[in-house]
Amino acid sequence: MAMIFDTMLAKGVRAGKIPALTQGARDWYRNAAKEHTNINETTFLKTADKDRFSNTMRVGNMYMFRYNAKYKAELPYWDVMPLVFPFKKVPGGFLGLNMHYLPLQARAKLMDALYDVTNNTAYDETTKLKMNYKLLDGASKFRYFKPTVKHYLSDHLASRFLYIYPAEWDMALFLPLERFQSNGKRISKEKVWADSKKNYN
Repeated sequence: MAMIFDTMLAKGVRAGKIPALTQGARDWYRNAAKEHTNINETTFLKTADKDRFSNTMRVGNMYMFRYNAKYKAELPYWDVMPLVFPFKKVPGGFLGLNMHYLPLQARAKLMDALYDVTNNTAYDETTKLKMNYKLLDGASKFRYFKPTVKHYLSDHLASRFLYIYPAEWDMALFLPLERFQSNGKRISKEKVWADSKKNYN
């Protein structure tokens, strides 16, 4: 995973694209990530730098992790490896925005809006999102957020949290790592995205 991000960052910086600072840079990194069609979630986690993993998460950061849904027998589908911005700790777990539930265009538009609620523009380890449900629900620019709100239970995590640096947010956003399941079978992302569109159209 580090190699994937490092390679894209190196190419982007050589092209004059400083992560997150401009719309052009965001689009460049998103398109670069989208080209990695041969990546899968197992390889992604196995090749990650060990110092990125943590047993705890912080609100406002971006993480990936494996998840085993408690109510998977009742859910229409669930994401095996969420890409999440946690925004509220709750008893036994947390609420977060899982960006995988959005088609790429809506995902990009929501991310662009979320950049407006970062605590700084350094885009380093000090950078995080400052948000809550009321804020998200109160502005039209966040209109795509509702299908992404998910409740995750700590005792159903199937891996540690993998921290995504803010400079890598746009790359992680478009890596094709979403994997939805229902009753032990894989569900197409197009089906999930079509359902999500009904919640924001």
